[in-house]
Amino acid sequence: MKYLLLVRYKNLLLLLVMFLVFKFGFLDLQHIPLALSNAQYSLLVLSILFITAAGYVINDIMDQETDAINKPNRVIIEKSITENQGYTIYVVLNCIGVGLGFWVSNLIDKGGLSTLFIFSAAALYFYATSLKQMPVVGNLTVAFLASLSLLMVGIFNLYPILNESNFSSIQVIFGIIFDYSIVMFWVHFCREICKDIEDLEGDKAQGMRTLPLVFGVKRTVVLLIVLLTVLFGLILKYIYSNLIAFELYGAALYVLIFIEGPLLLSGIHLIKAKSKDEFKSISTLLKWLLFFGILSIWIITLNIKYNNGN
Repeated sequence: MKYLLLVRYKNLLLLLVMFLVFKFGFLDLQHIPLALSNAQYSLLVLSILFITAAGYVINDIMDQETDAINKPNRVIIEKSITENQGYTIYVVLNCIGVGLGFWVSNLIDKGGLSTLFIFSAAALYFYATSLKQMPVVGNLTVAFLASLSLLMVGIFNLYPILNESNFSSIQVIFGIIFDYSIVMFWVHFCREICKDIEDLEGDKAQGMRTLPLVFGVKRTVVLLIVLLTVLFGLILKYIYSNLIAFELYGAALYVLIFIEGPLLLSGIHLIKAKSKDEFKSISTLLKWLLFFGILSIWIITLNIKYNNGN
């Protein structure tokens, strides 16, 4: 636990914020019965947090030599804890996470959903041990797992209660969660590529084949700028067609300032970024973008309720 608090608490905290906001700032405000009680939802959240934390541990175990070059001040394995202790923590966290996943799946009589937890744990292991060394594949894996964690909020709360009478309303609500998961996937994918540029020196020394090493840094930066520009345009279209069109001006202003703003700044910084610290700053900016993006669902929901006089 000391390991998690000292090294990964920020990433886990962001994940926790996402779960809290989408449950209490979105789903609970839709006035529909949900499959999970607050206690059961807590089990789901804890399960995903434990599995994610286990993924960080196995990743740091496998990246000892790379991190010694890229992040010498943040190396934990063989400094704060031994490698054997790291493996023990990894196994314990995964067992707790998957066990809680089985529990919550069976509580709602959907035992088959427990495969999502096994898949996530396995994918994080294969990412740490092999997939991250492949250009694009590793980035896509992390981005997909990040978006899956959000999708699971909708799957576990909405799928078990789906029937003919509520199909339309459930479809709309899950569609919103799905849209947010796509944006989360997109931003995480860009951030992972940016981190690969940041970690270029250590990855090269260890013979890894990340995108900037295979494709070249300049071309990778161009790809990032294109991806962020496309996302900027899609969100701008969403603002006009889904927010301004329905007179949700407060939400529109929030998205323009706190989501489009960081996207624009990230693109501008990428154009002139050269040093490791500059790419690290861009990665941090994208993390703030994720935070503000998560909060936007609550802002939009409140704006809709305020406009409707509820």
